Parts: sequence; C-alpha cells; structure tokens
Amino acid sequence: MNIESLEELMQALYQQEISPKEAFKKIKNLPYENLGFAMVDHHRQIRTGMPEVIFCQGKSPDQTLSIIQRLYQAGADVLATRLSEQDYETIRQDLPEQAEYLRNARCLVIKKPTTKEAIGKICVVTAGTSDIAMAEEAAITAETYGSHVERIFDVGVAGIHRLFDNMEQIRSARVLVVAAGMDGALASVIGGLVEAPVIALPTSVGYGASFGGVSALLAMLNSCATGVAVVNIDNGFGAGSMAHRINVTGQS
Repeated sequence: MNIESLEELMQALYQQEISPKEAFKKIKNLPYENLGFAMVDHHRQIRTGMPEVIFCQGKSPDQTLSIIQRLYQAGADVLATRLSEQDYETIRQDLPEQAEYLRNARCLVIKKPTTKEAIGKICVVTAGTSDIAMAEEAAITAETYGSHVERIFDVGVAGIHRLFDNMEQIRSARVLVVAAGMDGALASVIGGLVEAPVIALPTSVGYGASFGGVSALLAMLNSCATGVAVVNIDNGFGAGSMAHRINVTGQS
C-alpha cells in the first residue's frame, strides 16, 4: 500500500462508499505481514516513499515467490534484485502477467500502470561494459521508484575522449551514478567535472590485485573530487535508491 491508495481508502470510507469492515480488510496487514519465514513490510512505502524490495540471493524460489505475491496483492510496485535466471524460470509460471525479468541486471519488476511522468534526471555511467550489470541494477531501481534515468556506458579512463563526447548529457543530470571496477578512477574524474552529486559504485570487475572490487572501493573513498559519495561493492540497488532520493528532493 502506498500513500495515494491509503488516501483513496480513507476518502472512500469518509464518503461511506465502503464499510469500516471492508476498509479494515484492506489495511489489516499494516504495518507488516508475517509469512513465517519473513516479515513483509507493507508499510515501508508510506514511511519512506519507497516499497520494500526483495533481495533474492539466499532465498528459495518458493520464498521469493511468496513475497512477490504478497507485495503484488497489496498493490505495491515489486522489485526483486539478484534473482538468478534459474530461480526465475522456476517461478515464472506463477508470476503476474505484468512481471518483467531483466536478465542483465538479474532483476524482476512488476509495475502498476501509471500516468505519472518519470521525475528529474539521473545519469548512470560505466567505465566498461563489464560494469553494466551493476549499473543496470542501479538504473532499474531508480526507474522503478519513478526517476527518469539515462545510461552512458563504456566511457572509462582508458579512452577518456569517449567521456568528453558525452559531457553535455552528463552535466545536465541532477545526480550521477558512476560504476567502475579495476582502479575505480572514473568516479573521481567525473566528480571533478560536474556540479551534481556523484554516487560512486565500485564493482568487483578486475584482475587479481583488484581484490574483488576492494581497490576500486578504496580509490573511490579516497577521491580528492568533492561531492563524491560511495556505496558498497556491486551495490547497484543502494546506488539507485540513493540517486532516486537525491533526484526527487525538492521536486513535486
């Protein structure tokens, strides 16, 4: 349930279009629903403006499916991250018709029809094509929440002229997500060229001494560019969520 649907429910109750018993049925699972193995937080969108998101890694396909179904039945947009293709194939027959699986990002999305236009502008930028999976997770997260997202891929420092060819688009963003592995240098470069805040997304891409993304993480944490913040390694969801919050701040 979101703020709009709760307001509509209260209005219908006030105008006696539904009975108190019917209204209670609709809100009886607030603030959360106990599934035995999980406490599904139906109240989160009302509290924070963003619904609960399902992190599928470590869950069985049946557990993932149950949470998806409960969130969908409650009227929330559904975002499931780190859903493997194998698990998706296991549950796909039981998913709502509108479910869309995005293989590259390992995300599943179910969005309600809306007439609302996407808000603001986020640019998601990658250093290389190997960073795209994490960048797509960030982009899909922000889009699911309602932000307008543009993608600029494979413009890393090894061919920095590619970045400069896209600077007009990059500078027009309200916030940027910059995904990079190896030396993680792209976040600092962009941070020194733009006015908007930069969310640096270190990825686990790289050879042995990159230590699974630790070298990129440390480089980004030690950036001398101002206005650069850093999320955890491969945390596209966290980057997309923060980018959305920044993007919609001050916008109606």
